[in-house]
Amino acid sequence: LDLVKDETERIDSLFLEPACGNGNFLSVILERKLRVVEERYRKSQSDYERYAVLAVSSIYGIDILPMNVQDCRQRLFDIYDMAYTRLFKKSKDKSRAAIRFILDLNIIHGNALTLQMEGENPKPIVFSQWKLVSGSKFKRHDSAFHDLTPPEDAHENNLFAEQRGIVDR
Repeated sequence: LDLVKDETERIDSLFLEPACGNGNFLSVILERKLRVVEERYRKSQSDYERYAVLAVSSIYGIDILPMNVQDCRQRLFDIYDMAYTRLFKKSKDKSRAAIRFILDLNIIHGNALTLQMEGENPKPIVFSQWKLVSGSKFKRHDSAFHDLTPPEDAHENNLFAEQRGIVDR
């Protein structure tokens, strides 16, 4: 993560772990983001809550094992909850509920290779992107994972473009 240190310190920088397991990688990202939130907003509970939700909402994971998905969601929630409770004795359940809701949508039981959800009647993986619009209001935009990934032949298309002088390396 130190190779992308600036990104880990941007509260809204997006991270996706396509094989997240129980969250080893994502938990460190969240800890770094929450440190930044604490440094900037610890004096205002409402500001801290707003930007902590933004930090959590920028983290995405996929795993094929349902237990890993549950463990990852819980691990990320616990990291948030410990940081929040340590700073604010009168913590709010609405903030916790928002974090759980976002984690349920952002940490997905699916297969990153097939771009499909796991289980009966698999459907395409859909990610929700969250934007802070005003005050404590967030706007949600859903995108199918297959629309966010390059086509399978993107490498060949790029090589073709380079050979024609269309793209420089």
